[in-house]
Amino acid sequence: MEAKKNYLSWSIRIIVSALFILSALAKLSKGQLLDSPYFAISTFEVKQLYTLGFSEGIAPYFSRTLIGIEMALGLLLLQNNWLKRFIVPVTTALLLVFIGHLTYVTFLSGGNSGNCGCFGELLPMTPIEAIIKNIVAVGLLVYLYKLLPNVSRNGNFWILTTVLFASILWIYMLAPIQPPASNFTVSALTETPQDTIPQATQVVDTLQKGTPVKKDTIAKIETEIAKEPKKVKSGNAQFFAGIDKGRKILCYFVPGCDHCRTAAKELTELRKKDASMPPLSIIFMNEEADLIPDFFKEAGASYPYKIIEIIPFWNILGKGKDTPGVKYFWNGNEIKYYWGITDNKFNASEFNEYLHKSYDDLKKTNPKL
Repeated sequence: MEAKKNYLSWSIRIIVSALFILSALAKLSKGQLLDSPYFAISTFEVKQLYTLGFSEGIAPYFSRTLIGIEMALGLLLLQNNWLKRFIVPVTTALLLVFIGHLTYVTFLSGGNSGNCGCFGELLPMTPIEAIIKNIVAVGLLVYLYKLLPNVSRNGNFWILTTVLFASILWIYMLAPIQPPASNFTVSALTETPQDTIPQATQVVDTLQKGTPVKKDTIAKIETEIAKEPKKVKSGNAQFFAGIDKGRKILCYFVPGCDHCRTAAKELTELRKKDASMPPLSIIFMNEEADLIPDFFKEAGASYPYKIIEIIPFWNILGKGKDTPGVKYFWNGNEIKYYWGITDNKFNASEFNEYLHKSYDDLKKTNPKL
């Protein structure tokens, strides 16, 4: 009987320990375990912590400390010091906090969509799936607590603190926090002549400087302007100076992302079929930037681009959004925005229709213009 209880006890400890260790390692992984710690942990911060109200200053410390605690609890479940009195109750309490948070998030979102972030981007899991997983883990821990014998001595508490601080320190060393100064543009390619194709509003700028033009030409230009949306600032001029003049396409890509490459290739095919297609520029995430030449080779063409750091990239992409991102601007007005690989993913044929719609037709579907 005692042997059976011991077998069950160790089975539960190994299962729950594996869940916690895998959860910690997954938050430091992109496609394979520990393949890109800084990218993965930054993505976790932007997609999970920022939505909870954490600031950019606090999130990097909280994320690394939380992951370190997860790793430490996973390891400490496999040793006997203070196991029943401290480790099992604390692990159970943490899981209950996770369940409460996920329940709240699911209630607010009104559904069961998106990735809860429990296993980072390595193993996407919906909030409901995560809640079920955590409830099962809590049940196992409660049963484990009953299986563990009552002992008068709990062992060496310094082992717990050593494992905890060592785990947290390891996370900080594996994914060091980068200074804010390095978070903006790190590289750029000059805009091509294609980005300076005159638009009606740009010609007006020239007229205002006193350039002599025939009256019928001015009338024609004024007519064209009346058919365009009002000029606004899109907030992207810091990346591409002419982005708010005329019709432009701005893409948000990750060099190693297969979906991004597919979108770029489809855009190139559209350009080959229609030479009047608006100029295209790209903002790349500074993740595997050495793959950019290969990216353009697969896309079938090169485009003006800039590279920015991971967290600023996620921020400009937009809350809750994912790559690939494709935006169509007209005089700085956002006409259409595709993002991610699910419901709002890039649709080449639909996008081509938007490009050929008149301003009047666009206003019918977008009253904000």
